Amino acid sequence: MSEAATAGEIVVVLTTVPEPEAAARLLRELVQARLIACGSVVPGLTSIYRWQDEVVAESETMLVMKTPRELVAPLFERIGQLHPYELPELVALPVEAVSTAYCRWVRRETIEVNA
Repeated sequence: MSEAATAGEIVVVLTTVPEPEAAARLLRELVQARLIACGSVVPGLTSIYRWQDEVVAESETMLVMKTPRELVAPLFERIGQLHPYELPELVALPVEAVSTAYCRWVRRETIEVNA
């Protein structure tokens, strides 16, 4: 089994957008800006929520992004600037364990380049 890095160094960030094309554009921009090491597009979701006093159901695409904890604030800011929604979902989830090699790669693709 591979060695695990310190818990909490890496976070998973989630957001949703209307369609896969918007997700791909947003992920490409965030990887290019080195705010995330990588992201995945998960199409085919149905979100049900209350918006402006109505319960709505919408087709959405989820983005799953990996980044160092230190970049969450600038990442949220940049997503807010680029996001097509008035009020985007921005959720950062702690990672309980991550392999040391993967953690190094995430940091190398983001923090270490920005240093």
